[in-house]
Amino acid sequence: MMKTDSRSLAVLALMVTVPTMAAPGPDKRPNILFCIGDDASYHHFSPAGCSWVSTPNIQRVANEGIQFDRCYTPNAKSAPSRSVILTGCYSWQLGEAANHIGYFPEELKVFTEVLSEVGYKVACTGKGWVPGNPGTINGQPRELTGTPYQEHVKVPPTRCINKRDYYRNFETFLSEQDGEQPWFFWFGAHEPHRRYEYGTGVRLGHKKTSDIPEVPVFWPDNEEVRNDLLDYGYEIEYFDTVIGQMLAELERRGELDNTLVIVTADNGMPFPRCKGNDYEYANHMPFYMMWKEGIVHPGRHENSLINFIDLAPTILEIAGTTGEAHGMKAVSGKSFFRILKDRQTRRERQERRELLLGRERNDFGRPHNQGYPIRAIIRDNYLYIWNMKPQLYPAGNPETGYTETGGSPTKTAILELNRKGQERRLWELSFGFRPEYELYDLDRDPYCVNNLIGHPELQSLVEALDRRLKGRLLEEDDPRMEGKGDIFDSYRFDKEEKWNFYERFMNGEIKEAWKMTRWILPSDYERK
Repeated sequence: MMKTDSRSLAVLALMVTVPTMAAPGPDKRPNILFCIGDDASYHHFSPAGCSWVSTPNIQRVANEGIQFDRCYTPNAKSAPSRSVILTGCYSWQLGEAANHIGYFPEELKVFTEVLSEVGYKVACTGKGWVPGNPGTINGQPRELTGTPYQEHVKVPPTRCINKRDYYRNFETFLSEQDGEQPWFFWFGAHEPHRRYEYGTGVRLGHKKTSDIPEVPVFWPDNEEVRNDLLDYGYEIEYFDTVIGQMLAELERRGELDNTLVIVTADNGMPFPRCKGNDYEYANHMPFYMMWKEGIVHPGRHENSLINFIDLAPTILEIAGTTGEAHGMKAVSGKSFFRILKDRQTRRERQERRELLLGRERNDFGRPHNQGYPIRAIIRDNYLYIWNMKPQLYPAGNPETGYTETGGSPTKTAILELNRKGQERRLWELSFGFRPEYELYDLDRDPYCVNNLIGHPELQSLVEALDRRLKGRLLEEDDPRMEGKGDIFDSYRFDKEEKWNFYERFMNGEIKEAWKMTRWILPSDYERK
């Protein structure tokens, strides 16, 4: 009789106890193409009804799959948001990974590593888990999103679009597969991250500034801002074009039907009061899934609240396993795999009623390396925000250039108006001090500019949301609820030169700070 070791028994047990498409013979579990844009809000894709950004390939994914209309990232900044995706945990549960430009904790296992252990080939092109230091394994850099395929480059349509040829790198990866092993491929576009080549939305995208029906009320409505928006939209369209190339390649190879295609972005648009905040345009994400052999009743809209903490357990369930079975930290998210198989609509069932948001330190630029801690809850389409340190500037200090909002024509327009004593409210909304608590009705006020705190008729609602938020944070072991929150400000940056940046700039040690804060324009720095 053949001897069976403990590992074989574990695999057999998994096949018996966990629903899976894996069976003896060729592995029929689906391939997974995960497409994640860099800094794009839900509102600026064709499926969301945007008239001035055209994304026909992403529209196809929605038409032939599911459009999730209420998906949110709990942390609207690149590295922390990607950490949430990879782990299935809220950022405040992730130690150093809660911060931007930091270190990824060695002890945190991610779902891509689990996929490798259960038989998936895992690879990536473009932007993986960055910016930050992922650490090492066996003396080699840790590859949190799989084996990188970065060899192919090309001349991009603008000087600010990344030179990496995402499609050819994906094609090279596919050509190396034998068809016997399922794969997971992370396509991390650098677009539409700043900077942009000014005017390309008009010149190359063939748009007019008048095509934009409305500029968000927290920015000035002028030609500079409208051009900035069109340039942002042009890079979203570039992201869409690459997705179209990848879908066509999968069709050509006969692999599309059994490939789960996921399209999303890491956080909201890179504009003032958006990315890095906890408002609608910061946290509300595009999210579409297509899987011809796996999704029942394609072409539907799904209105259940989905949180990025749900992605890891969902993907692992589709792969026939769980993270905890392979040493991942217990996730806070819940798999929504059942939605893919469900013909019912949101009106016919009760899904999650609420989700949590929050952030810690995004960039350097405040005294004593401080972040701007926020916790928030969305429930019944009200957004309740707790700014834990309202005495700090939410976008960073003026004298160091408001480092948590990247340089842009829109940012410059707001700062210049404020310096002239004009449109002060626009500066306050993006850069000024905020109250400790904020409340917004997302149905009536999607721009989140009408703070309802203090309205007597809403007092009972505020009290209920406050209890619910703080109770959930206690359940989720948030260090800030235990008086230990300042640990987030003690974590290292990925490079030592960033430590005590504010103090070193103010005492004259750093002369040309904008050479370190390359995403900040020299004109963003206010006079000391």
